[in-house]
Amino acid sequence: MRTLISFAALLASIALLQLSSGGVGPLDALSGLVLGFTPAQIGLLGSAHFVGFFVGCWQAPRIMGAVGHSRAFAAFTATGAIGLLAHVLITDPYAWALMRVASGVSVAGCYTVVESWLQAKVTNTSRGRVMGGYRGVDLGAALVAQLMIAVLEPASYISYNVLALICCASLLPLALTRSQEPVIDAAPRLRPGLAWRISPLSVAGVMVAGLTGSAFRMVGPLYGREIGLDAREIAWFLGAYILGGAIAQWPAGWFADNFDRRKVLIALSLLAAVAGCATVAAPAGGTAVVLVAAIVFGIVTYPVYSVAAAHAHDFAEPDKRVELSAALLFFYALGAIASPLVASSLVGAFGPGTLFVLVSLGHLALVVYGLLRMRVRPATETRTAYVYAPRTSFLIGRLIGRLRDRGDRDGPGA
Repeated sequence: MRTLISFAALLASIALLQLSSGGVGPLDALSGLVLGFTPAQIGLLGSAHFVGFFVGCWQAPRIMGAVGHSRAFAAFTATGAIGLLAHVLITDPYAWALMRVASGVSVAGCYTVVESWLQAKVTNTSRGRVMGGYRGVDLGAALVAQLMIAVLEPASYISYNVLALICCASLLPLALTRSQEPVIDAAPRLRPGLAWRISPLSVAGVMVAGLTGSAFRMVGPLYGREIGLDAREIAWFLGAYILGGAIAQWPAGWFADNFDRRKVLIALSLLAAVAGCATVAAPAGGTAVVLVAAIVFGIVTYPVYSVAAAHAHDFAEPDKRVELSAALLFFYALGAIASPLVASSLVGAFGPGTLFVLVSLGHLALVVYGLLRMRVRPATETRTAYVYAPRTSFLIGRLIGRLRDRGDRDGPGA
C-alpha cells in the first residue's frame, strides 16, 4: 500500500487524463450526429485521434528530453485542453479532425511522461504492484469515461468545457508532487521491421486489435444511435465493452501461460468473429441483449493485443524487448488509424451491422493467417510471462519488460 501511495500523484494524473480523453471520442460521435456530420466524417475524427496518438508517441520522448518531465506534461496537457475548447469555436468536421489530432498527441505525450517517471521510480520488488495499480486505474477511468456520455449533452459548450476542466485538473497532482524528477533515459528506436522479423503473426494480431478497439470505441456511438439506443444506453454499451475487457485479463493470461499462444490467439479471434456476428443480430433482442453482446465482445477481443505481444516476446532477446514493444504499438496504431474511417463509411452505406461484419472479417483473416504460421515454424520451448500490455506509449515496454523477464518459464510453446 505504501508503494502505491508514493505513486498516487502519477496515478491520479493518469486517471483524470483518461476521464478527459476517453470521454471526447464518444462525445464527438454523438455531437457529430447532432450537427449533421456524415458517418464518414465522424469516423475521420476517430482516425485523426490515432494519427495524433502516433505522432505523440514518436515525438514525446524527444520533447521530454529537451524540457523535462513536468514541463512536457504541462505542454501536452495544454495541447489537449486547447483541442477540447476549440470544438465550441467552429463546427466544421475537418477542423474537428485537427482538434482530435491534438487530443491524440496530448494523450500519447502525457502517458509517455508518466510511464517514464514510473519506470525510473519502481524497483524490481515493487514493479508488479505498481503496474497492477496502474492498469487498474487506467481501465477503471476508461470505464467511467464511457459512462460520462450519459450525462454530457452532445454539441454543448458545457460538455466540452467539463472535459477540458478535467484535462487541466490532471496537471495538479503531478505539478504539486514533491517527488524529484527522474533522469531521462534515451528514447527507444522505432524499428517496425524488428517486430515483423521476430513474429509476423504478432504484427497481424496487434493490427487486428487496433482495428477492433478503435472501430468499437470511435464508431460504437454511431452504431448505438443507428439501432435506436439513447445516450444513456450508448454509455452503458461502450462501458460494457471495457468491462468485458477487464474481466478477460485473468483467464486470458492463464490460457496464454499454459497453452500454445498461437492457439489461444486463434481461438480468441474465432470467438471474436462469432461474437461480432452475434452482435449484428443482438438489436432484435432488445437493449439488454445488446449490452450482454458488448460484454462478450470485450471479453474475446480485448486480450488479443496482449496475447499477440506475449507471443512476439517469446522469440525476442531481452535487450530487444523495449524496441519490440514500440514496434508492436506502431502496427497497432496503423490498424487503429484506418478502421474508424472505414467502419463509419460502411455503416453509412450499408447499415450499423457492417461495423461488426468488418471486425469479424478481420479476425477471420487472423485465424487463417495464424493457422498458416503454425505450419511455418514450431513452437518455442520457453515462454515469457503473460502481461496485460496497455497501448499507451512507446515507453511501456520498459515498465513491463522485467515482468516478462521474471516470468520466463518452460512450457509447451507459443
